[in-house]
Amino acid sequence: MLESMDHWQLRAALEWQAELGADEACLEAPVNRYEMPAKPAAAAKPAQAPQQVVPLHEEVGPDPVAEAKSAAARAPDLAALEAALAAFEHCELKLGARNLVFSDGNAAARLMVIGEAPGRDEDRAGKPFVGAAGQLLDKMLGAIDMARDATDAQQAVYITNILPWRPPQNRDPLPEEIDMMRPFIQRHIELIAPDVIILMGNIACDALLGKRGITRLRGTWAQAHDVPVMPMFHPAYLLRTPAAKREAWHDLLEIQAKLRS
Repeated sequence: MLESMDHWQLRAALEWQAELGADEACLEAPVNRYEMPAKPAAAAKPAQAPQQVVPLHEEVGPDPVAEAKSAAARAPDLAALEAALAAFEHCELKLGARNLVFSDGNAAARLMVIGEAPGRDEDRAGKPFVGAAGQLLDKMLGAIDMARDATDAQQAVYITNILPWRPPQNRDPLPEEIDMMRPFIQRHIELIAPDVIILMGNIACDALLGKRGITRLRGTWAQAHDVPVMPMFHPAYLLRTPAAKREAWHDLLEIQAKLRS
């Protein structure tokens, strides 16, 4: 029969047998495919040194957020809060920054502005909002008769950021960095006790409202720590998108009306 089959027929027959599981041509004795293999005899184990006891729970370092909460809660005033931030060693941004950027303005102000993080100019000066975005912010506040250098609390402004240290290359703060700094900014708000807060940009909204999407959030009043807050476009965004200044002007008028009421 095999002599009458050509190459392709022989190959097809071989492939058919391979599909059936026939992978050996011949054996001396038949193989029971259902027989369980015999277990090899257990070899004598060499003597081993006694194993060390490994703890079930590996020791971890301190919780940065818990450390931040404790440090912030112990600060009785702004000077102590700034010192607590300066002594906080769990945020790596501190290693690459030139200065701690704490705040600027009148601590008795009714209006508090909270930005995202220092930029290059702020890192050099040690003050928030001193670059091009800061100059625009001053003009915006001046349009509603408010200023960071005003001595009258009714017209004064107090300015700070969520992060006190500049992120490298001005990147967005990481979630864990925001979590570490949130207790400090919460204590900051408690010590200033403003009547109104402006949240500049997505990072500030994320830290205090747990939300992002400034285009959707801006212009709508919210609450953070029992204080009315107004999310607004960051001045840096307004420099890149001048058409959005119209919405920013609307928000400023809302803030002015809230302060007067």
